[in-house]
Amino acid sequence: MAAPRIVIENCAIATVDAHDTEYATGHVIVAGKRIESVGAGQAPAGLGNVVRRVDGTGHLVTPGLVNTHHHFYQWLTRGLAQDSHLFDWLVALYPTWARIDEQMVHAAARGSLAMMVRGGVTTTMDHHYVFPRGAGDLLGAEIRAAREMGVRFSPTRGSMDRGTSDGGLPPDFAVETTEAALIATEEAIDTYHDPSFDSMLRIGVAPCSPFSVSTELLREAAVLARRKGVRLHTHGSETVEEDQFCKELFGMGPTDYFESTGWLGEDVWMAHCVHMHDSDIDAFARTGTGVAHCPSSNARLAAGTARVPDMLRAGVPVGLGVDGTASNESGELHTELRNALLVHRLAGGEKAMNARQALRLGTYGGAQVLGRQKEIGSLEAGKLADLALWRLDGIGHSSIADPVAALVLGAAAPLTLLLINGEPVVEDGRLTTADEEAIARDARDEARRLARIVAG
Repeated sequence: MAAPRIVIENCAIATVDAHDTEYATGHVIVAGKRIESVGAGQAPAGLGNVVRRVDGTGHLVTPGLVNTHHHFYQWLTRGLAQDSHLFDWLVALYPTWARIDEQMVHAAARGSLAMMVRGGVTTTMDHHYVFPRGAGDLLGAEIRAAREMGVRFSPTRGSMDRGTSDGGLPPDFAVETTEAALIATEEAIDTYHDPSFDSMLRIGVAPCSPFSVSTELLREAAVLARRKGVRLHTHGSETVEEDQFCKELFGMGPTDYFESTGWLGEDVWMAHCVHMHDSDIDAFARTGTGVAHCPSSNARLAAGTARVPDMLRAGVPVGLGVDGTASNESGELHTELRNALLVHRLAGGEKAMNARQALRLGTYGGAQVLGRQKEIGSLEAGKLADLALWRLDGIGHSSIADPVAALVLGAAAPLTLLLINGEPVVEDGRLTTADEEAIARDARDEARRLARIVAG
């Protein structure tokens, strides 16, 4: 029996394929979980098993957005340490984060996911690295939340084993032993990882950062990931202080240190990469190492402006990241399209980035960074049916003739329809798979409970 079809027509289309193909008026046909065809004009007549037709007049269809860096648990600690740079911010918040539990993480994950999905995200990762003793199954809690909401998910099992007594930044009570971290990471892969083409869940290996993990953990985590055939993720070159920390502790900068521990390669992506020298960018390009660019978080923590235009010219894979909402309280990815463009024009002039490059960062670039560019990230026949239908004929956008410019430069566009695996997850700006009011209420209650525990 033929797969049920959804037909979207009379809409502008930005495919974000290799040729940046666009249609002023076109159609997309979804058959089951896959995109069947994309083209100009009306959909062909005589299609069978059409279960839904969507009139996309006044809309733009794009691939679903792909978020390449996040910390879901931080949904409960938004608005704190508002005027701190990264190291001071971490020192201020680690004591709170070390008191999270499974119920809190589930509520925080639902809040983080809901905010992103309502803004067009169809695939997201999460970097969870805080595992207090006796806190329950924290990774399982966020995986459960993503399944409940129907989101394509690439969580990474993070870790920290270098506490303050070993010269690291996190307090000793917030870290694991090296052995325990590696065992738990392998168990997560064995329990959850699905490498199939249409996988909704892939696990990565993600020691937190050079200043919170030992060299042994970094090296052994890379060995583990490659033995299991999964991807590697960490923070890198985020601040000037991190660069100084690596030089003082290891006698080399972050990129050289990562290369010495096996942490450059096509199966690796790193968050931020703000303070990169030409040689660092060359090393990333040579090895195919990817970057999760987080412009709002970098600005919130005054970390600096990553050299993304230079990275793109060198051939470095780059996607966009929300980052944790304790350093990007909006929790949205679609606003990062605009912020990325504006930040890089401030730093590099009017030609530094354009609207279509920004859209590519948030879609195909993100898919490439997560190693899923053959499956998602562009609207092409045979790819998974993850797509967003943005309304652009309202007051916020109707006078902007270029629909891609309207989406990227204009106000946050309303989302009429979001499909993940061909299933509607957002309709007319509302989640179809979860109760938004309940998510907000539960997150508020858990944030207050956490605050009470910390206050003693």
